[in-house]
Amino acid sequence: MKNISLGYSPCPNDTFIFYALTHSKINTGVLHFNEVLLDVETLNQKALNAELDVTKISYAAFGHLRRDYCLLRSGGALGSGCGPLVVSKHAYEMEDLRDKRVAIPGNLTTAFLLLQLYDNAFRSSRIVSLPFHEIMQAVSKGDVDAGVIIHESRFTYHSYGLNEIIDLGDWWEKETGLPIPLGGIIARRSLGKNLIKQIDDSIKLSILYAFDNRQTPVDYIKQHSQELSDDVINQHINLYVNDFSVDPGEEGEKALSELFARAEEAKIIPKSNNSVFIS
Repeated sequence: MKNISLGYSPCPNDTFIFYALTHSKINTGVLHFNEVLLDVETLNQKALNAELDVTKISYAAFGHLRRDYCLLRSGGALGSGCGPLVVSKHAYEMEDLRDKRVAIPGNLTTAFLLLQLYDNAFRSSRIVSLPFHEIMQAVSKGDVDAGVIIHESRFTYHSYGLNEIIDLGDWWEKETGLPIPLGGIIARRSLGKNLIKQIDDSIKLSILYAFDNRQTPVDYIKQHSQELSDDVINQHINLYVNDFSVDPGEEGEKALSELFARAEEAKIIPKSNNSVFIS
C-alpha cells in the first residue's frame, strides 16, 4: 500500500470531486489517500513548504511551485462565469478602492492575482488577508471597505447587503477570450511519472463517479460546507465542476499559459522553465 497525503478544501466542489477517492467508491489500486481538509490559502502555504504529496492549490500559488510540483490534468477549477467578485456596501468604482481597505482571501490566491492584473495599484494598496468565509461579514460590518469574494460567497453576498463592483472573471474572459483558471491539483515531481499518472487517473475516476452518483456524496459535502442550502451547494458544484475538471484540454492549457505569462510579465510570479504538467 502506498500512502499519499492529499490536501483539498472543504468547499462543495472539492468534497464532491474527492468523495469517491477517499471513501473507497473506486478502485485506486495500491494507493491509499490520507485527506487533509483546509482552506485553499492554507493549502497554498503548505505546498510552499512541500508538506503534502498531492494538493489543491490556487493557480497563482502554483506559479511559485513549478520546480517541485507538477499540475495534474484532473480535479482543477476552470470555467466561465465563475470568477471572483469585488463587493462593497457602497457604490464604489474600482479606482475608488486604490487607497481603501480591501479584503482578499489570501496573498497566493488567484483572486488576488486577478485583482493585481486588473490594476497593479492593488499591489501596494491597503490589502487585508482574511479567510474567504469571513470576508463578507467584514465588509458588511465596515471592518474593510470592500472584499474579493470566491467560492459559494458569489451566491450569497446579497444577503449581507453587499453590491458587486466588478466581476474579475468576466473581466478576464473579455480581456483574453479564455476560461478563468482558478485552481488545480498538483503533485510532487519526486513521486515519479508513473505514480503521478496513477494518482491523476484515480482523481479522474472519482470525478466521473460523482457525476454518475450525484446524491451519494451529499452528506459528506454538507458536513464540511460553509453553506448548507441545497440550492447554493448545487449551484456551487455545477459552476466549478465541469468538463475542464476532467481534463483542461487545449483551451484550458491556453488559459493557464496566459495567466502565467501575464503574472510573470507583471513580476508577480517568478519565471520558470519547468513544464506545467508532468512530461
